[in-house]
Amino acid sequence: MAKASKTTRGVVLTLIGGTCWGFSGTCAKFLMDGYGVDPVWLVCVRQFFASWLFLALAAAVPGDRRRLRDLVRELGRGWRTLALVVVTAACMMVNSVCYIVTVKVTNSATATVLQTLALVVLMVYSCVTARRGPRRRELAGLALALGGTFLIATGGDPAHLAMPAAGLAWGLATCVTYALYSAVPEGLLKRWGSPAVNGVTMLVSGTVLLVATRPWEGMPAFDAAGVAGVVAIVVVGTFLAYALYMQGVKDLGPLRASMLGTSEPIAATVFSALWLGTAFAPTDLAGFAMIIAMVYLTA
Repeated sequence: MAKASKTTRGVVLTLIGGTCWGFSGTCAKFLMDGYGVDPVWLVCVRQFFASWLFLALAAAVPGDRRRLRDLVRELGRGWRTLALVVVTAACMMVNSVCYIVTVKVTNSATATVLQTLALVVLMVYSCVTARRGPRRRELAGLALALGGTFLIATGGDPAHLAMPAAGLAWGLATCVTYALYSAVPEGLLKRWGSPAVNGVTMLVSGTVLLVATRPWEGMPAFDAAGVAGVVAIVVVGTFLAYALYMQGVKDLGPLRASMLGTSEPIAATVFSALWLGTAFAPTDLAGFAMIIAMVYLTA
């Protein structure tokens, strides 16, 4: 494929993938508010069924099929790989629960933007491990991140919170757990690829939640729209979002893809406003813009 065509494909797929993620959070809010869906129930169903889609994708592509087979064999041989898969699955599970609870308490746009602050955590980690001070761009990004969080949390008035305290706490927990989830599986992804790793780790996480929560015992009273929402979260908001974004990373490289991935909070804001009628104050939008700008400085 010509370089220009590959770049165009990467841009389009990354933007669509980010938009699918933004849609996922808004769809989760729709299900929780409209049908009383429990956040942990939703995470369980989402991860368990999405895992089989990733495993099917890995099995369908020759290179990924070999990597999936090798990963499964390695899990039976060495405890290190098994431990890393379990830790990755735990990070994924905790991050997903924190994110969905943040969506429930606030809205999908706020939850997505707060999760983006994970870049600041990763930046600090990089500085500590490399034993270096932050660069000017990183300091500017940190200032934007703190300023944006301040505006979202307080509306510009430090005397009170403009959002529930629980929402801010869960949002910051989402940020930290997302940073862990981004860093922990790096070695797994390089060796076995994203379809195999995501399929196996989501299956582990989803199965643990399946056993712990018994989702069939607390089925929400869905109508056709509710069922469609659950299917959309699994297929569009999880499987397609990640598959398209990772293809964009392959075509563009992680730096450019991460910048285009800022379509996620933008899409979440638009979907929340147009679909659910969520109202955002000017300070919210300013805070969102500052945190999105932070991505371009720290990526």
